[in-house]
Amino acid sequence: MVRAVPETSYASCGGLSLAYQVFGNGPIDLVFVGSFVSHVELVWTVPECVAFMERLATFSRVLLFDKAGVGVSDPVPRVRTLDDRAAEIEAVMDAVGFEQAVLFGGSESGPSSIFFAATRPERTQALILTGTFAYFGFTGWDDLEVDPVELRTRLVPELGEEFTPSVPQLARWQSWAHAAGTAWGSGEATKALLPSVRSTRQLGMVERMSASPGMARVALEAAFRADVRAILPTISVPTLVIHARDEVIPVQEGRYLAAHIPGAQLLEVDGRDHVPWLSDPDTILAAVEEFLTGTHAAPALTRRALRTVLFTDIVASTSQAAAIGDERWRALLHRFDEITHELTQRFGGTVVESTGDGHLITFEGPTQAIRCAEALRDGARSVGLQIRAGIHTGECELGDDGVGGIAVHIAARIVDRAGADEILVSRTVRDLVVGSGTGFEDRGSVELKGVPGTWQLLAVDRHGPGAGSSEARLVSAATPGPRKTMRRSDRAAATVAKRTPWLLRGVARIAPATGRRVQRTVTESP
Repeated sequence: MVRAVPETSYASCGGLSLAYQVFGNGPIDLVFVGSFVSHVELVWTVPECVAFMERLATFSRVLLFDKAGVGVSDPVPRVRTLDDRAAEIEAVMDAVGFEQAVLFGGSESGPSSIFFAATRPERTQALILTGTFAYFGFTGWDDLEVDPVELRTRLVPELGEEFTPSVPQLARWQSWAHAAGTAWGSGEATKALLPSVRSTRQLGMVERMSASPGMARVALEAAFRADVRAILPTISVPTLVIHARDEVIPVQEGRYLAAHIPGAQLLEVDGRDHVPWLSDPDTILAAVEEFLTGTHAAPALTRRALRTVLFTDIVASTSQAAAIGDERWRALLHRFDEITHELTQRFGGTVVESTGDGHLITFEGPTQAIRCAEALRDGARSVGLQIRAGIHTGECELGDDGVGGIAVHIAARIVDRAGADEILVSRTVRDLVVGSGTGFEDRGSVELKGVPGTWQLLAVDRHGPGAGSSEARLVSAATPGPRKTMRRSDRAAATVAKRTPWLLRGVARIAPATGRRVQRTVTESP
């Protein structure tokens, strides 16, 4: 049991300070990756949440943190990408000494938890996903005005009939998202997420103390525009997907995750609330404890992980070598090799090998790969060269002397289609860099030699996202910290939450004590 409110400490992440708490003395290290409705000190005023965390603490050591831009962590100057969010998880783990941990990712933090598990399997013991999704088909706020019948028709080809939400489910989601985007701070949005909560006024305070309206809006848009479907098959750690059947995020989203993550278990519970401490918490906690402490088949030892692969190629290398002579050409190649290693190190990548007229480079995330490719293009031009680049994100086999796998072959085929000074990427890369400020020009769908299927390719726009585009609006949106919009009463509540949270618990009984039906469905995907 947590006898007292844990002390709030801070971890450094790229110049930002992230607020975190550690509690419990169980044998399992667990990172609770919450949503943007988060405040590590306010949670201890909510009895149901306290009970849930105390139960987790009986069999695990829990790390709870506020993401950058929310709660008592530092505000951010702009929207965060999947790369950024994964780096935050790693930063708080490093701060407390977690070498490997279970990730408990909920709500819009599900995609970043999935991304972390795929790119850092050696640091992920297991993955628990609750009330989350891989893809929502969201193209912008105008989708909220689209007839839900039309929206469903658009989603069926992407998700399949089995995994596409119904028209009433989509209409309910549109209503909630509209409230989150236009009435944040009133409690209306969180009331739609947590219908068993009695006081909309208290929920308004929670919203204002967690995130500013600007931060809430961009966090939602970034999450709903991201698409992590392509990386689900690369998850190699034990996974438990939990979803309440009647909550705002349609249950089909959880079913899709469980069906496409190898070996994932699915737990469905009856409930209307978005958070696990209100929708049948006893069933959820029992399943989580059994999942983490019961007998499981050990995951296969593997050196496979999600990586972003960048190939570069010098344009017209043969004619240039003939024009300047072998000696000068070797000196020029040597200089560009030095530039490549220097820039790759700056952007956190690894030069795997030189291909003679270019390089094979890998990164943990796609945003840094694009930025490195842009810098390499400039670096090549500074010494009188032109390059082209191809980028793809997928599962790679990691060896002592190189990398392999289909992702490497795909990136190699992509660079073959790129023009001079062009950075060509797969759609997978585009879908994973929402919020990075990168613009793209569609190059159509093509067949890649030796690779099954057709692949949509896009060129990185050197001028950034087009004016008025969804990406341009997203990255230019203001993201002030929550204190900018907190009321005087909110600040007083924050002080009480920090010093004497039990004083607030009596007025924070947010769910009825009776009336919950307990029913569970557990399935396991092949």
